[in-house]
Amino acid sequence: MIFERVVRPGLFRIGGGDAEAAHEWTLRRLAGLSGRPAALAALRARYAVAAPRTVFGVEFPNPVGLAAGMDKNGVALSAWPALGFGFVEVGTVTAHPQPGNPRPRLFRLRDSEAVVNRMGFNNAGAEALAARLAALPRPLGVPLGISLGKSKVTPLDGAVADYQASYRALRGHGDYFAVNVSSPNTPGLRALQDRAHLDALLAALVGEKPVLVKIAPDLTEPAIAELLEVCLARGAAGVIATNTTLARDGLAPADRARGAEAGGLSGRPLADRARQVVGFVHRETGGRLPIVGVGGIVDPDGAARMFDAGASLVQLYTGFIYRGPALVRAAARASAAAPAPAGTASR
Repeated sequence: MIFERVVRPGLFRIGGGDAEAAHEWTLRRLAGLSGRPAALAALRARYAVAAPRTVFGVEFPNPVGLAAGMDKNGVALSAWPALGFGFVEVGTVTAHPQPGNPRPRLFRLRDSEAVVNRMGFNNAGAEALAARLAALPRPLGVPLGISLGKSKVTPLDGAVADYQASYRALRGHGDYFAVNVSSPNTPGLRALQDRAHLDALLAALVGEKPVLVKIAPDLTEPAIAELLEVCLARGAAGVIATNTTLARDGLAPADRARGAEAGGLSGRPLADRARQVVGFVHRETGGRLPIVGVGGIVDPDGAARMFDAGASLVQLYTGFIYRGPALVRAAARASAAAPAPAGTASR
């Protein structure tokens, strides 16, 4: 494939192989497409796949989305639907602008088709994202999700107010909101998955727009079951399973040294665990809670298996880095052949 033979090697050489430099360069180029409608139309003709379904009351042209973290500040929004994505999730965004953790903080593990990141919610802040979304020249054309996180400067006992501030700034722009309480790169954040913290957080946020909870793959099944009880009791619209992992299972031998970098691991080694969590959530809730499956999808079979496990929607991030937009198209085609889970309407 052209992407894997030509485009990806070129991108991986940018900045002397620095992964974050390549990421930023790519975002700038994709952002530039917003002023080139002919180029966007050509991309749509090549990559867009119609496989519509309705989940938690939102209509998706296809169930393959861009995961949070790729376009934190929403700078390349016009490009993602043209590359075939059926929805886009921006962020994770915080109430306060923050630079994130020191560089280097993003590492490719090529033989494993994986990435380790310790970005630390680097973003321009909720108000800046709201201003950019308000200035969009045209509708996005696909649902927009917004991932919300806690500002690093905010203590845990101020988390609810912090998330509320971001939600108030952005509630007019998102079709759904993801509550990120599972990143391993903000100290103490994962404590918000505990019953009391999560209950207070959902009590404050659930209401006007669908609110989903993004969970860690490192939780035990009893801990996930307790989290799901809170989600169901508080009316959460769904679960995003999963975030990155602190485990380092399944790395290729050549990647083990770099894989020891601190941070969350994504990509192929996460696939089995992410799918296990999706299956557990589906069984535990009896299909009552829609699931966005994310983690380790690097080929269409991975997407199909995630749908088979009970996901209503899937998201790509690391797989997109390694396989490009052809993976989006193939995954969307795989979804068209997969039966829709309970609670999901296909059209």
